[in-house]
Amino acid sequence: MSPCELISCVDTAWLRMDRPNNLMQIVGVLMFDGQLDEAQLRTSLEYTIRVQPRFHQKASQEGGEYYWRDDPDFDLDLHLKRVILPGKAGKAELERLVADFASTPLNHQRPLWEMHLVDTSLGGQALVVRFHHAMGDGFSLVRALLTMMDESPVSAPRPQPEPLASDHDDDHDAHQGSRLLRAGLKLTGTLWFKYVEVLTHPTKAMDYLKISRDVTAELYTIATLSDDAKTRLKGETGSTKRVAWSEQIPLPDVKAVGRVLGCSVNDLLIAATAGALRHYLIEKGDDADGVAIRALVPVNMRAPDDNGALGNRFGLVALDLPLDIEHPLQRLHAVRERMQALKSSLQPAVVLNLLEVMGMAPKALQQQTIDILSAKASAVITNVPGPQQTLYLAGARLRQPLFWVPQAGDIGVGVSILSYDNKVQLGLITDKKRVPDPDLIVDRFAVEFEQLLLLVLMEPDLVYDPAVLEQLLQGD
Repeated sequence: MSPCELISCVDTAWLRMDRPNNLMQIVGVLMFDGQLDEAQLRTSLEYTIRVQPRFHQKASQEGGEYYWRDDPDFDLDLHLKRVILPGKAGKAELERLVADFASTPLNHQRPLWEMHLVDTSLGGQALVVRFHHAMGDGFSLVRALLTMMDESPVSAPRPQPEPLASDHDDDHDAHQGSRLLRAGLKLTGTLWFKYVEVLTHPTKAMDYLKISRDVTAELYTIATLSDDAKTRLKGETGSTKRVAWSEQIPLPDVKAVGRVLGCSVNDLLIAATAGALRHYLIEKGDDADGVAIRALVPVNMRAPDDNGALGNRFGLVALDLPLDIEHPLQRLHAVRERMQALKSSLQPAVVLNLLEVMGMAPKALQQQTIDILSAKASAVITNVPGPQQTLYLAGARLRQPLFWVPQAGDIGVGVSILSYDNKVQLGLITDKKRVPDPDLIVDRFAVEFEQLLLLVLMEPDLVYDPAVLEQLLQGD
């Protein structure tokens, strides 16, 4: 691995997306049973640093280009620290600490990550981590953290580390113009490169024409989306964040309900989130009828054989959350139908390539584009599947991992769903001006899922067909 590497266009876009009111940081908390062996923690982290070069590289700008460069003064003590919580060192104090970290910029003169070991009164220690989004997305960062973990309390010998090479395809010698041209070609479906194949295989011409039309249609759809509904969830944001997290829900229960209702785990959890947001608006005295807010949902674009290198390889889809639907099953049907339509679209790929173009455009133009796009959504909702076996770090059992995603522009609500060890939990980060009390939403999340579970258990003869369900409700 070279000590100098050109930052990909997409990662450049995330690097330049920081604003005082919304920092591009992924913040997480790893909750453990008992105490970590600090010497072993350092050893495990040192292994990850050798495997993942981003952990000892800092971002630098030179002549209009951005590079990852090895930090000649790298000092692990500047990145791994201890923190003492005030008072009872309970959940409330830990939430405030995480919110403070989410509101505080990382030092860009160093590699863009930190870890803080915290003593709590919650049955063990916590490791608070934060990474700049330019280092990688949630999918790749979870995999990076897994290289620190063990499957038993006793740390197993690790193989000789081999640094993972970046998987982006930017030529290190390419100048800005050629990179921008290549990004633009990708945005239009790489039609120029397909042209040669059409000449040699004329039967493929109609396929590529359809791709071109679909890409154009998706760009038009994104560009013409209306600004999102005006609710207390949408508006001016500040620099102070609030965080909260839910109790864990057994993942087998979620899967069982999904099988009965014919929907995915993701559909169920998003529908429960929509129900919790609806309840929050009503509890605050707002009218939720006729209100549908839009959420940006990341879609993993990594290949099945991806090597696990850090970086951002995800697109986004714009999902209308049906807060206006009162009945939990009807709301779930609406989420399932809308997610199925978005998954079969080219929207994730188009947005990924749009991010690539933004990373090569002038920074001012990127900021204008982010302003336009962020006005079209009120929230970001991401679901990252974690390992389903029990893991250990430095001799301590990992009880509950949590993370919170950043929001671009003036989006003030971030929802993170993470599964681990056959349990699932929701993390919520909000702007204080928009939602000063996120605990009210996360507490409702479990209630919304329990409503769906009860409907399955108590009304097994109910037909789970949207049209029939609507007829039954109208008959009532």
